[in-house]
Amino acid sequence: MLSSKFKTTLAPYADRRLLFVFLMGCCSGFPWVLIGSNLNGWLADEGLSRTAIGLFGSVFVLYAVNFLWAPLLDRIKIPFLSQRLGQRRSWIFSTQAIMLIATLALSQLDLQGLKAVDPWVTTVVLSSLIFAIALASSTQDIAIDAFRIDNFAEHETDKFPLASAMSVIGWWTGYSVPGYVGFINADAIGWNHVYVIMAGFIGLMALATLYVKEPESDREQRQDAATRHYLAQGYSGLRAWLAVTVVEPFAEFFRRNGVKVALTLLLFVFLFKLGEAFLGRMSIVFYKDVGFTNEQIGYYSKLVGWGLTVVYTLIGSYINLRFGVIKGLFIGGVAMASSNLMFAWLAMVGPNEHLLLGAILVDNFTSAFATIAFVSFLTFLTGRAFSATQYALLASLGNLGRTTVASFSGMMVDWLDSWSTFFVITALMVIPGLVMLIYIGRQFRQSSSQNDQASEHCPDSRRN
Repeated sequence: MLSSKFKTTLAPYADRRLLFVFLMGCCSGFPWVLIGSNLNGWLADEGLSRTAIGLFGSVFVLYAVNFLWAPLLDRIKIPFLSQRLGQRRSWIFSTQAIMLIATLALSQLDLQGLKAVDPWVTTVVLSSLIFAIALASSTQDIAIDAFRIDNFAEHETDKFPLASAMSVIGWWTGYSVPGYVGFINADAIGWNHVYVIMAGFIGLMALATLYVKEPESDREQRQDAATRHYLAQGYSGLRAWLAVTVVEPFAEFFRRNGVKVALTLLLFVFLFKLGEAFLGRMSIVFYKDVGFTNEQIGYYSKLVGWGLTVVYTLIGSYINLRFGVIKGLFIGGVAMASSNLMFAWLAMVGPNEHLLLGAILVDNFTSAFATIAFVSFLTFLTGRAFSATQYALLASLGNLGRTTVASFSGMMVDWLDSWSTFFVITALMVIPGLVMLIYIGRQFRQSSSQNDQASEHCPDSRRN
């Protein structure tokens, strides 16, 4: 009986599309190693200040504004590659090629030598390469998110938490495993050689892109219908194309949800993971300040953290599927605040490996649980005609905290001069998001009740 229930629980994961989502998740998470944790470790070893490291991270603002060029990925086909690989995979493969070139260039930099010649040259060269990787990576994210959404039809809502889980597991695999390889080898071979190894990981990403199957979608038919609508209103061909490409994705989102609810949704998406973003940006610097070595950071933060995330994400997907995304978001928000308090405790105690393991246990569980609910929630809000654009808008707002606002986390720590106070403040940042979540949940329940009543009078009604 127990074996039968276990098989029934795991049966939905046999869908091959989930493997594709996992592989693309790996591709999405990996660049955050290149310009995130590995780079922070490298710069910290070079003696840069916490403020400087935090400001270098401001390049992540590209992830917060990538919705500005997301419409291009919905509408423009890359010559030759699009015919061979399809709309989504051609964009993914192209961005990986750019990241490979920039990473190889980064591996050849002699930061000490450049600093000796001219600190300004060091800043310009390093910033340019980081910018190139961030631009390519943030564009890749648009295509990968759209790839995941396009793989599942709107009525397959039971697949959303599972796809979100595989995407998150993939993201953390792509982030943690190469990060672990980098940190455990950094002291022995140096960061330049570490980045040569990282270039090899990009090669594996490209192979994964060639392996996965382009999703089937009626996106073009829906876009053509929107174009005909604008043409019928007297728009010229060019104006109709621009309207469908630039205006319609955002207009459709507001029409579908209503202006008031849509604005609340956007604000919630921005605020929900802000505290976690502040913690994440300074975590590597915090570990080093407290007194942990590169090997300890690599083992606990990357390898152990990755294994825990895989297990916790699978558990989180099941819980969210059973109890609903709204409840999952609320529980995850409270749990995120609690995990930040664990780091405040670690800051007061010092480099205790047992406490570090405890903090990572709690943090990875809460992060995985909340992320599953968050990604599922964004997927539910995304329309299929403009999946790249609408999801990019929502994800950009979610990334805005950890990419832009969190860039000032180093200044905040320096100003407070207290890691424990910093983590307590980040724990309190979740409160506004939870308040809005209560309102959003009430609006969704009312909307669902009205739809049910309408269905009683019109059995053939369908969600648009």
